[in-house]
Order: sequence, then C-alpha cells, then structure tokens
Amino acid sequence: MNPQWNSRALLSGRGLVKRYGTQHALAGVDIDIQPGEAVAIVGPSGSGKTSLLHVLAGILRADEGEIHLAGQRIDQFSEKKRSELRRTEFGFVFQQGMLVAELTAEENVALPMLLAGAGRKQALGAAREWLGRLGLQGRGGSRPGELSGGQAQRVAIARALTHQPKVIFADEPTGALDTRTGKETMDALLVAAADAGASVLIVTHDRELADSLPRTIVIRDGRIASKVAVP
Repeated sequence: MNPQWNSRALLSGRGLVKRYGTQHALAGVDIDIQPGEAVAIVGPSGSGKTSLLHVLAGILRADEGEIHLAGQRIDQFSEKKRSELRRTEFGFVFQQGMLVAELTAEENVALPMLLAGAGRKQALGAAREWLGRLGLQGRGGSRPGELSGGQAQRVAIARALTHQPKVIFADEPTGALDTRTGKETMDALLVAAADAGASVLIVTHDRELADSLPRTIVIRDGRIASKVAVP
C-alpha cells in the first residue's frame, strides 16, 4: 500500500509508474514537494530522473499512480487541461534554455503570459521587471543569439517565473554552462523562486549543486533510493 497523502505538500505523487515497452522508467515512486521548497533529483543516466520530472509536470502521462497539486488530482486531466496547467501553474528551465530565436529577450519572457491571455503591455511590463531582477537591465531587446549562455539561462528563468507559477521544473539547468556561470545562474534561480514563493524541482548530474540544496532525492532504476535533507 502506498503511503498516506501528505496534506501539507504542494505537489505529490503516489505509486508513479512509467513504462517504455517492457522497460520501467519509473517503478512505483512516491514523492512530496512542499510549498517554497527547493529539491534536487540525482541519479545515474537512465535512472528515471527526467521521466519523473516530466510525469510530475504533466508533459508525460504516468501509466499508473496519482499526482495531486494543491490537493487537486491532476494526472487525469485532459491534454488540453494539462497544457493549460503547464502554462499557468508551472514554469520550466531546460539545459539549452529553449528560447525562441526570433523573439527578443523580453518577448521570450512575456510569452507564457501572452499565451495565457494577458495583454501585451501587461506581459511585457512583467517581463522587464523580471529581467531587471535577474540583472539583465537593458538586454530586453536582445535576441538569444546576442546573449551569453548565462544571460540566456537567466532569460529562461525569468520566463519561468513571470506568470507566478507554483512550481519551477528545471532539467539540467547548468549542464551547458561553465562552473562559475552555472553557480551564478543557479543562485539567481533560487533567489528569484524564493522571492516568488515558488517550489523548485531540479534534475541534475551536478553533485555540488545538489548538495547546496536543502533536500536531495536519489533515484535508481526508477525507484527512490534515498532522501537526504541538509541539516
């Protein structure tokens, strides 16, 4: 029997199973993310880290199990409702930034709000505010190709936060950056997320990054191997 639901958790999964053919990417995962919490997920390549992140974020459907966000079951949502959830309640930061090359930095940041129906003036105003918070004053008119790797990731962080999501999902956010830039970028993400009151779930191979976070979840062969809290 799976553990009882944690009523205080913001995001919870119980008995999560994801298969690719006969292979189990997830083999019965139970996880709780608290409001405002920053958590690292680590493990060997192929252990199920990214599958877990994608299932929790509604990018992939679990084959078995349940997911609740703020007490509401979301794994049974239609694709349309899951897409809306990703636009409104979740923010995403990926390894390569995934910015739209044809848009300026402020247009990239404003995009989630625009897709959710916000007016252009409101969305661009929020985008400029977040770019300023992340040290990118004056770069709002730059396109991704005119930015350094660290600057582009800060734009991606601003885009993830501008619509005030409940949870930020970050998949190897420092993987394409050098050590110093990666640390500066992660510091910026964590400070900005804390200011916004958002929880952060980070998949990473960077053990130093994982060790800097309050809690680390180790996953192996699609199962939670250990949960380590920093004293």
